[in-house]
Amino acid sequence: MPAPATQVDATSNPLGSASLGVQERAVLSALVANHTRVLSRRELARQAGLANLSDRRCDSVLVGLRRRLGADAIITIRSRGWMLSPAAVEAATDLL
Repeated sequence: MPAPATQVDATSNPLGSASLGVQERAVLSALVANHTRVLSRRELARQAGLANLSDRRCDSVLVGLRRRLGADAIITIRSRGWMLSPAAVEAATDLL
């Protein structure tokens, strides 16, 4: 069954901005605000207001953000955390 006409999805809006959830928007905002440094899972969760949720919640939110921004938009730094790719800062800011 097709989606209702009022619903926007990734196929009609490549950036998917209409479908960003509260948690995705909070994580993306933290990444944009700290785009020049690596954020650990704990720091990212704290800044995004997800600290009281599962340790893996940031991981799943990042998966959704990578789908919208592209696989290379969020860089994983092994054993340290994540940072926003310099090339993705403008697109990420547009989503907010």
